[in-house]
Amino acid sequence: MRANVPTPTAATQFLRTRIGKVCVAIIGSSAAEMIEKAKKGGFSDFSFAYVANHQADQSINGKHIAEITQLKKQKTDSASQAEQAIEILLNGGAQMVLRKMSDDDVDRIMRHPQVSIASDSGVLAFGDGVPHPRGYGDNARVLGTYVRDRRVISLEEAIRKMTSLPAGHFRLASRGQVRAGYAADLVILNPVTVSDTATFEKPHGYATGIPYVLVNGVIVVKNGTQTDARPGQVIANSLLEKR
Repeated sequence: MRANVPTPTAATQFLRTRIGKVCVAIIGSSAAEMIEKAKKGGFSDFSFAYVANHQADQSINGKHIAEITQLKKQKTDSASQAEQAIEILLNGGAQMVLRKMSDDDVDRIMRHPQVSIASDSGVLAFGDGVPHPRGYGDNARVLGTYVRDRRVISLEEAIRKMTSLPAGHFRLASRGQVRAGYAADLVILNPVTVSDTATFEKPHGYATGIPYVLVNGVIVVKNGTQTDARPGQVIANSLLEKR
């Protein structure tokens, strides 16, 4: 018997089976609690948890906790891995990437009509750390891998999930559609060549197949190269404006 799960009215999704979190997401009050938490998630150790950026020791960036524990402590047991994760947290914490979903999960979530596409990424400095690759190529990955190659959803549905759907979710007036009176935020892409180049091993890679981007009617990417134009502006939805 399946539990009755409420239908979401709005949700966002990024297109990877690995989740970006801070170190505290895998920490418990003790090593034993952390091991139990991992077991409940179906993991026998902490190899699912990768360090994206640890300022105190950047030599461990890109490595998972089990690998780091073997390097630092010459141990492979789960208790030592949990202790290593706690040490990382106590030394300033870290941005983490957790591999906790399957491709089937991603496909099923993407097909839901109320799920929009989002990178869920902060502002990245090119070459800094080992961030989640979604920050560079999430939308291009949808258009290339999930639309063109695997046909999980149509091109039209993918574009709706990136434009009018999130604009509606966040109540952004005059955004998300190509129509008179709306902001001319436009992306001109080649559906045959659009692709993401960022990977977990080499996350700093810009998408290809997107020759032009306009923000508020001004070209900010021309022939695949960013211009010096800065026409963007901070926008707020009606709920924020009432605060």
